[in-house]
Amino acid sequence: MADGFHAGRTFGAFLFDMDGTIVNSLAVVNRVWSAWARKHNVADVEEFMRTMHGIRAVENIRRLGLPGIEIEREAEAITIAEMEDVDGILPIEGALAFLSALPEGRWAIVTSAIRELALKRLAAAGLPVPRVLVTAEDVAHGKPAPDCFLLAAERLGVPIGDCLVFEDAPAGIKAAEAAGAAVAVVTATHSHVLETPHPSFADYGRLSLVANEPDGLRFGRAA
Repeated sequence: MADGFHAGRTFGAFLFDMDGTIVNSLAVVNRVWSAWARKHNVADVEEFMRTMHGIRAVENIRRLGLPGIEIEREAEAITIAEMEDVDGILPIEGALAFLSALPEGRWAIVTSAIRELALKRLAAAGLPVPRVLVTAEDVAHGKPAPDCFLLAAERLGVPIGDCLVFEDAPAGIKAAEAAGAAVAVVTATHSHVLETPHPSFADYGRLSLVANEPDGLRFGRAA
């Protein structure tokens, strides 16, 4: 990505999705959600699993339109199961070094997980918690609505047009686009090619950060 569309551009702040972007929680998500989908006789479990990433639990359940389902109760049960299972949660390669190099107050995490689950996964992956952490409870409308990214930019005091969003899932990419942010796509957990007009990269291992305060943040190529 450092040689792509965003090369040489300076940003006021970076906004990171969590799961699939800085944290690899794919094993947990697949275990919990596929078991839930089979239990509730979801017609096409494979298709559901392919399209559920990056979306809040309540919205994933609601869009299925399953009869007799208490959406809030099911979402709570799924969240509890996810919090109890941290086996296999890892940082995306290079994420710790990259995040640790960012100036305080110039980055945020914007996730569809609830705050308690987000903190648990960040701790399991050994990643820092930024001053601004926007979670599912903070917005009325989750991704692909732009609310979460707009709120993160507001809390950082940076115009959304000066922010670069790091995302991995279509719902999050659509949310960032709708917000008016630049987008970079992380492909570390992708099993299929994601068609996107945005620059993409596998992980943070080959990226370096140039922090030119107060001018902003930009990329360089790691030696």
